Amino acid sequence: MLRFLDSRQREEEWMDAPGVNPRDLERSLKFIRRINWFLGYSRTTLGYLRQFSKGWKSSDKISVLDVATGSADIPGAISVWARNRSMNVSLLAVDRHPHTARVAFNRAGNLDVVQADARALPFADQSVDYVMTAMFIHHLSEADVVAVLKEMNRVARRGIIVSDLLRHKRAYAWITLFTLFANPMVVHDARVSVAQAFTKAEILELCRAAGLGYVKYRRHFGHRFVISGEKSEFGKSHRLDG
Repeated sequence: MLRFLDSRQREEEWMDAPGVNPRDLERSLKFIRRINWFLGYSRTTLGYLRQFSKGWKSSDKISVLDVATGSADIPGAISVWARNRSMNVSLLAVDRHPHTARVAFNRAGNLDVVQADARALPFADQSVDYVMTAMFIHHLSEADVVAVLKEMNRVARRGIIVSDLLRHKRAYAWITLFTLFANPMVVHDARVSVAQAFTKAEILELCRAAGLGYVKYRRHFGHRFVISGEKSEFGKSHRLDG
């Protein structure tokens, strides 16, 4: 049963199509926001930045870039967290899709949003302290994942955080039930997302190919993983196999 998940199944998600209906896209983004909140995915990603913040000085001005930001859920959570702790954190976001970039900008008042390709980020080397992305790399080919990870590493001065789905039969069954009464775009894209997600071994190999020797792999609730780390001058070095 579900033997097709033994290997990665590539298929375009409807929300990625250049001519996607804006209304359908917004409904899908809203559903994703609800899932992220309900299952705590944004909080999980924020938790890694919170750990990194233990090494910050009170005078530090920290910049964070969110790649393929979608609805800007994570920058929004970071903004609230930093404000409540009187931290000086500036936020940037990138999304390639023009309508998604507009949604992100409209939902996050203090967020600078740039429409750009994650494979060629329009930022100088080590110009941002932390670069992160969530629920994005499963959309990409293996070659493009390596390209994006290299770009994130190039732009990041301190470190990176990457979170995404794991390809797993239980994850596929779970997301099928979870989206049973959702709109057609969500039903299609949710299943495609799991089918073209990566296993632990696959993502670790892609990280090696991208030269990310300082990151660590961790698995989380809901068939998610996080690859994260700080560069040697800022944090501890890690074994890539977690």
